[in-house]
Amino acid sequence: MDRQEKIPVLRPEDLNDFHYKTIKWQPTISETKHKHYHVNRIENFIGNFSFPLPPHRKTVHDFIYLKKGYSRRSKGLNKYDFWASELFFLPAFQITEHVEMSKDTEGFYLHFDEKLFPFLPKNYLNDTYRFFQLQSNPVIKISDDSKLYIEQILERLLNLYEDDTKEMNMNLVATYLLAFFEEIKKELPSELKKKKNAYFQITEQFKNALALHIYQKQTVADYAQILNITPNYLNKCVKNSTNRTAQDLLNEMLTLEAKTLLKFSNLQISEIAVKLFDQTPSNFSRFFKSQTGITPKQYLEMY
Repeated sequence: MDRQEKIPVLRPEDLNDFHYKTIKWQPTISETKHKHYHVNRIENFIGNFSFPLPPHRKTVHDFIYLKKGYSRRSKGLNKYDFWASELFFLPAFQITEHVEMSKDTEGFYLHFDEKLFPFLPKNYLNDTYRFFQLQSNPVIKISDDSKLYIEQILERLLNLYEDDTKEMNMNLVATYLLAFFEEIKKELPSELKKKKNAYFQITEQFKNALALHIYQKQTVADYAQILNITPNYLNKCVKNSTNRTAQDLLNEMLTLEAKTLLKFSNLQISEIAVKLFDQTPSNFSRFFKSQTGITPKQYLEMY
């Protein structure tokens, strides 16, 4: 693995080399079209995938829906297996590693930018659909009753994408995607469809900001400023939503990033201490042990 100094954040134009290595996106697809929206059949490209794909983040949301086969992918530090009639949904800027995919896999890969939905209120997708939230379970089992409708929507989205006779109607794409999200929402357990109050919404915005800015912003006050609220109000929102403090969530994100760098990068412990924490190795080690029960060195030895 090439030396990396932080988990890479990939734009759509970076995904070609990262995912496929040896092939290019369809030459008829314009860069603008690809930038905000892309969909393909997995079976058409499975032979060119280079697994495992190392940890990364994307600036776009993406999902994989399997009609056949098996795959393993991570969200954060947790790995998930998913199979036929299951969907793996990954919000933008979440750490992921695509570990493997069986050679007989069939289905769809799709990524999209929220810029496709300029007509929606701010934070609508995150507030309305739990799978857009960083802490949600990414694997969604699709029932037999919904499978036909979901696959029909995906086929239609693919047809729109591959039609080179005219410019793609992005409003139509957005409408089909919203219909897709509604179908997926029906598949969630009923206990997950809880009412989301203002505290919950601020907490989700805080989590999203952590994923975006963890290398630059490392105090609760920094994130309160980003959200245009006071640190006390931010902490109140998090406490009411999670029964934890804002500092707890910040520490959790710092620990996740540190674990990922320790496991996958070639950085020394002292380099991670400076890059991520702006701390001495001894202070970093004390923090890491307080969060995990072991030192960074012991964690490295596990891998």
